Parts: sequence; structure tokens; C-alpha cells
Amino acid sequence: MNILLINAGSSSLKYQLFDMTDESVLAKGICERIGMEGSILKHSPTNGESVKYSEPMPNHRAAIELVFKALTVEECGVINNMDEIDAVGHRVLHGADKFSESVLINSDVEKVIEEAIPLGPLHNPANLMGIRACKEIMPNTPQVAVFDTAFHQSIPEKAFLYALPYEYYEKYKIRRYGFHGSSHRFVSARAAELLSRTGDPEFKVITCHLGNGSSFAAVKGGVCIDTSMGLTPLEGIPMGTRSGSVDPAVLEFIMSHERIDIAEMTEILNKKSGVLGVSGISSDFRDLENAYEDGNIMATLALDIFNYSGTKMIGAYAAAMGGLDAIVFTAGIGENDPFVREQMCSTLGFLGVKIDPEKNTVRGKETDLSAPGATVRTLLIPTNEELVIARDTKDIVTKLTLAESAR
Repeated sequence: MNILLINAGSSSLKYQLFDMTDESVLAKGICERIGMEGSILKHSPTNGESVKYSEPMPNHRAAIELVFKALTVEECGVINNMDEIDAVGHRVLHGADKFSESVLINSDVEKVIEEAIPLGPLHNPANLMGIRACKEIMPNTPQVAVFDTAFHQSIPEKAFLYALPYEYYEKYKIRRYGFHGSSHRFVSARAAELLSRTGDPEFKVITCHLGNGSSFAAVKGGVCIDTSMGLTPLEGIPMGTRSGSVDPAVLEFIMSHERIDIAEMTEILNKKSGVLGVSGISSDFRDLENAYEDGNIMATLALDIFNYSGTKMIGAYAAAMGGLDAIVFTAGIGENDPFVREQMCSTLGFLGVKIDPEKNTVRGKETDLSAPGATVRTLLIPTNEELVIARDTKDIVTKLTLAESAR
């Protein structure tokens, strides 16, 4: 079974084609500058040379058509025709509180994705465009939605509700939703597998998805009980350009003194804050750590704030679960930044966390970083959100096929 993965943004579209007989990637690529001049597709077959197509892509349908061209043409194709694609899996940001698992897309599912646009105004419209473009081009191919929010639908009311008038939850569904769900789900399950705790209802793991956007999840027995991002991906620890959690009164104070409106304030919180805002240097942790090594005070402060916030989150989630068996670091920073891993864990010895400095030099490779004597394991597990989407899509389509054949 061949599964095509689509991750549609407002002006970009990422894709991967999986052969699910062995879960191998046949090809992947990205369409950039959709709807703009200078649009380009970068296509990389696994067993061939990468190619670039500089062709107009006025909309997502044109982008999808160009993807199919790249997948099937003789010079760089990996399949003969579109009929060899058995299903399409779509990454969708927000499913509100309607979906706790991946689903086959139909008109009702599309309606929910559309209704959740106010909760995911940047991503859900683009996700819908990708879905509808694929449906137009391949109407008989099953389409599956895999939601970033789904894994976190298990968190209890005491964790997902804000202490606001309850009517706002009833009227507008204002609550914590959480994001990076496919990543947290993948690495928490892999941690249980590595530590021979799969199916153990008492296995307690904190997953740290650290990238330009960062989130934490407390996972007990494979079930998420709390997560750090909220109604939007802005809440939680400081990130590359996002502020993370701040006193809401700060917004009114700044807006009043700077004479700016809420739109500009939101832009500042999302794109001009975080470690970029504090350091004034960069949102890239490699730049910050180079500046830190050169003695730059503001880079040092930005890193200290980020790492301290992560340490507090780990401590809080250990308390929430009543114990801790493992910590998992994943995503771009979590997988590739020994300094961040060491700093976040440096004061957690009281929990039984201890990292081996030599093991911690590794980057991007599945590794148990724990030092001898550590009672809480610290793991580096590269995430694979795309594989989660592919597996869910395969499972749903297989069940659909079996149900139809049984009729």
C-alpha cells in the first residue's frame, strides 16, 4: 500500500510518499511560494537525484498536480501513475474537541475543520485547501485527517479548562487543546517499547518536543494527561519567536504605552518574542549558543530562560503524574542540542535524573542518555510524525476495505 502524506501550509505544501509494506519513504518534497511569483517544487526521490521544478503554482490544486508529475515522470518518478497511490493522509492542525483519533474525511469532517478555523486561523484554512485539492484531483482515493490536537483530547477537565467564566467554554470552546500530538504520541510509545513498558498503565513519561515551537506532554500508561500548549501554540515555555505563557495584564500594559492594537500585540507575541525577543540576536539556538560561548550576556539570558522554563515544566508534570520513569527529548532542538538537554536536567537529580555527559554528545540518534545509577531514564528519540500519519491512514483504509468486502 502506497500512502501519500500532505502537510499543506498557506503558501507551501510538504509531502512524502510511503510504501507501507516496509514503511519506507519512496520520495519527499516541498512546494514553496504557492500563489506567488517564483513558485518552486523541490522533489527528492529516496533512490535518485533531487530535482527542482520552477513552475507557476497559483493555488494548492496546481501544487498537487505538480507533485503528481514529480512522482510519476521518468526522470525522477517513483510510481507509474496516480492509481498506485492507495490513500492520502493529511496533517490537520486543529480538530477542536471533536476528534480524539484520526478519521476518514467526509463532508462532516470537513465541516468541523472549517468550524475550527477561529482556533487555528493560520493552519486550518491551508489544511482544508490541501484536502479539497486532493479530492478534486483524485475523488475516488480515500483521504484521512490526522489531527495535531487529537492525542491531547484525553486530558481531564482540571487540566484543559482555564479559570475563566465557564460560559466562555460553553459558548466558544475556550480550553487547552495542545499541539504536536503525533510527535508526543510517537515518542512516548517508542519510549515504552525501549524500556519494555508497553501496555503498562503505570509507565510515566514526560515528552519534550523542542523546536522553533516547543511543547511538553505528561503521558501515563500511553495516555496524555496534560500538555503545555493551550488554545493556540503560543502558550507554554518561551520558544524561538513565541513568548510562551505571560501575565495577560502585560498585553494591556504594553498596548497602552506603545499605542498598538491587539493585532500588532499578537504579532509581537508570536513572531518577535521568545529567545529572539530576549536575545535580540536570533531564534536559532545554534546562533545563540555561539554567542553564549563568546560571552554574550543577552544570549546567555535567553538560553537560561528557555532551559529554566523547561526544567519547571518537567518538575510540574512529574508532580502531576505522581512520579516519573522517563524523560524523552525530541524534535530539532531536543534531538540535536546537548547543551539544552544537559541544562534542563541539571537540577533534576532529586527526581533520579542523571545524564551521562559522554552519551549526551550524540545528535539525532536514538540513545539512552542516562548515567549509571539514574532511576529516571533520559532518552533521545527522533520523532517521526509522518510515520504516525502514514500508519493511521493505512489502518483506517484497511478497515474500510475489510468492511466493504464484508458487505
